[in-house]
Amino acid sequence: MSRDKAADPRLHYQRRQRVLDALGEGLLLLPTAPLALRNGDVHHEFRPGSDFHYLTGFPEPEALLAAWRTKDGKHRTVLFVRPRDKEREIWDGHRSGTEGALREFGVDQAHSWGELWQTLPALVAAHERLFVRLGANSRFDQKLMELFANNAMKHRKAQAPMHPILQDPTPAIAACRLRKDAAEVALMRRAAAITAAGHCAAMRFAATGRYEYEVQAQLELTFRAQGSVRNGYQSIVASGPNACILHYHENDRRMRSGELLLIDAGAESGGYTGDVTRTFPVSGKFSASQRRVYQVVLRAQLAGIRAACTGARFDAPHKACIRELTKGLVQLGVLKGSVAQLIKQNQFRPFYMHGTSHWLGRDVHDCGAYNDQGGVPIQLAPGMILTVEPGLYFAPRDRRVPKELRGIGIRIEDDVYITTRGNEVLTAAAPKSIVEIERLMALR
Repeated sequence: MSRDKAADPRLHYQRRQRVLDALGEGLLLLPTAPLALRNGDVHHEFRPGSDFHYLTGFPEPEALLAAWRTKDGKHRTVLFVRPRDKEREIWDGHRSGTEGALREFGVDQAHSWGELWQTLPALVAAHERLFVRLGANSRFDQKLMELFANNAMKHRKAQAPMHPILQDPTPAIAACRLRKDAAEVALMRRAAAITAAGHCAAMRFAATGRYEYEVQAQLELTFRAQGSVRNGYQSIVASGPNACILHYHENDRRMRSGELLLIDAGAESGGYTGDVTRTFPVSGKFSASQRRVYQVVLRAQLAGIRAACTGARFDAPHKACIRELTKGLVQLGVLKGSVAQLIKQNQFRPFYMHGTSHWLGRDVHDCGAYNDQGGVPIQLAPGMILTVEPGLYFAPRDRRVPKELRGIGIRIEDDVYITTRGNEVLTAAAPKSIVEIERLMALR
């Protein structure tokens, strides 16, 4: 049985209904993610397409959802799936087949994947509008274009339209996914708990002389031991000057005494991911300079979290963090002048060059608009989950920075759930105050 299986017919029916109601009349076609070769005849690990899995719970490759609203205001669903195959199942594992799709996933019809392009023309012809995203799967696009071309040839004497009106369903699906339902929040809590446990294990394991990849192994061992099927993204385990590389992935440096270790890693569980960054001293104790920078970043992060509440604009946490970071840069002797003027001139940018927040859910950079059609940041609302992750990065050879601060990179990140009463930090179990970190590391 696939670890990604999420057979909850009632829940997925409700999600499809919300999406179809938002789209209106027409046929929704949504394939899952395609299999991708890694090298030779070895495939990358398959993970169901996020939109497809959100609407079906079906975990297998070579599958497609077709759904449309009915006259009574409800909808019908057809799944195209791989058929049962005794020989292939010996090699690749169990398949649900059409019978399993009908029995376990609450669809109205199920057809074999091999019947897709024989069955689809009649479904497409029955609708004046087709909700499909082009450009995401070139093989599917090509087959769909062939279907349209064949239809045009068949009806060429009547000069009938080659295809229905095409509309990308992605914005409607993204709007539904942006506000998490109760089931999603429960899965996010679980992913956050596993992620926090992994970071705690890494803090207890890290030590002078060990390699970054050894800490990564301990972190990800904890993820797997607690039920995470995979990482939400590639782990960043960056010691010393590597912490100033935002997307550092080599993870092969030997850690030295007196350095900091920045870990940005998240566990995926139930199709949802955590996303946490913690920065801590390899030796277990912050130096005076490290402590000063860390306190600035932590104050900024706490201010950003306070700003993340219902009714606030999406960029409110970023603005709050920028104010605290710029104030801190003045206190650290990195910048001089009025905080307001320094912010206006973007003087903080060499030391804080990324945004503070992104949506979080099935994908680490989850779907959902950040701005409305007028370019104004949208308002935060209950059910949304976002990160808050300020940082300061002082490159080792940056002469604009006092010598004792050079080579210090610090980022602190948590996952924040917007509620009717404010917010909830889902990843609060991962220590982040100086006292908590040093206390945990003293237990090594």
